[in-house]
Amino acid sequence: MMTDQAQALSRWSRWLARSRMALPIVFFIGGFVWDAITIGKKVAMSDMIIFALYLLVAAILMYQLAEPSSSIRRLGERLLRFQWVQHKVTRWPVHDWPYWVLQFLFGSLLSALFILYFKSSSEGVAWIITLVLGALLVANEFLESEYRRLSLCWSMFGLCSILWCNFAFPFLFGSVHAAWFYLSTLLGATITYVLYQRAPHHRGRIWPVWAIAGLLMLAYRQDMIPPVPLVKQAVVVAYDLEKSPQGYWMTVEKSPWWQFWRVDTDHFYLQPGQRLVCFSAIFAPQGLKTHLLHDWQKKQDDQWVSVSTPGFSLTGGRDSGYRGYTYKTNLTPGEWRVRIQTGNRQTIASHQFTVTLGQGRDTHKRIRIRY
Repeated sequence: MMTDQAQALSRWSRWLARSRMALPIVFFIGGFVWDAITIGKKVAMSDMIIFALYLLVAAILMYQLAEPSSSIRRLGERLLRFQWVQHKVTRWPVHDWPYWVLQFLFGSLLSALFILYFKSSSEGVAWIITLVLGALLVANEFLESEYRRLSLCWSMFGLCSILWCNFAFPFLFGSVHAAWFYLSTLLGATITYVLYQRAPHHRGRIWPVWAIAGLLMLAYRQDMIPPVPLVKQAVVVAYDLEKSPQGYWMTVEKSPWWQFWRVDTDHFYLQPGQRLVCFSAIFAPQGLKTHLLHDWQKKQDDQWVSVSTPGFSLTGGRDSGYRGYTYKTNLTPGEWRVRIQTGNRQTIASHQFTVTLGQGRDTHKRIRIRY
């Protein structure tokens, strides 16, 4: 019979084995939550620097892995000389440590990029790129063995480099003009291609990187990619707006009791000639300047038709977002929406609501909110 100590050790070993299987899930969820908290509601220059360092380390590892007799492989051979490492190597192959590091680096980059795009995406088609990043983030946890095929490494590095450049260019040039997106996409792909060409051996395929760049430019053309790093902080449609030293006061229709998760509703009751106001707060990094449009659209025959597109200039740097508003009079009954767009007509956010005319409404059901 086993002694009590042996039984305890056996139970401890079984617990460790089960914990080892759960650790990737724990680290995945923990890392995602940590990125969501630390990145916050805006994109900072420090984030860009950290992501650049991740890419640099990944580039060094991939460059070394392309050489069969690289210093990284020799480091693994030296580690095997230690008795403790030799004892563990059957369970944790030392030769695989560069691939573990690459998996961690790309997982961290994908997690951060997913959160940044998630915060910037508030339009239906713009969610596609976010969902793709989310799928890659989850798939990365199961691709450990695939990293030995450097084709996947080049593709992941190319994608992360392109998306990093897409964020970095607005910081550097203070603009979200479409030209910067196309140039930054080509630059990210070119960096990957140059690294591939300068590697000692051309292991893996590089053409998927160019395919990724082409697909991203096509998606941007179709307004499927949010104009990063602009982030929607708030969009409110209200009956009126009053500016005060404390902020902007707006009158909105109070939501019914069963919609406990929100303050206002998207159904407005207007008198003929009465106007509505659209207020928006959009975050932009320090030094970025652009022009914003409020595209007021009416749904006609199942299609959205632009009625008016007033706009105003945006200057970045305010933590709670740059605030601006436009208004529209003589709204007809039916479904409406306001799309907040850049001067290039890239959509940042969209707010849909319904207008009813000529019906009495108890004004006591309206409330004042402040932003």
